[in-house]
Amino acid sequence: MQRLIYLVLGYGFVALGFVGVVLPVLPTTPFLILAVGCFARSSPRLEAWLLGHPRFGPLLTHWRAHGAIPKRAKLAAYGGMALGFAVFLYTSRPGWALALAVAALMGIGAAYVASRPLPPTAKTEPPETPTRSG
Repeated sequence: MQRLIYLVLGYGFVALGFVGVVLPVLPTTPFLILAVGCFARSSPRLEAWLLGHPRFGPLLTHWRAHGAIPKRAKLAAYGGMALGFAVFLYTSRPGWALALAVAALMGIGAAYVASRPLPPTAKTEPPETPTRSG
């Protein structure tokens, strides 16, 4: 029964994640991280599918291995938060207290994203130094 619950939750998180691809206010990666965790407990095949996904697999793998967020994903998160806050201000015209509360919550989210390390870069060997012959 527990396996079925994790499977259903995993599918739900994948659905929310893919909706987040289209809607700038809804994040994608956190839902996919939750989905991978659920699939790890319910379906190794679906876990492998997400981890091997060409677009999201590297993000999920870096998160799992290092708790890392790539620079591009961090910038996308900041941009999404800023856009979401601007849409919130424009469409709801909140009072200053609510606007400040929402800004504080988004600031906490941005600080968390900023606190995560960047993924390690691939180690490359230094270029060979040309030798003089003759």
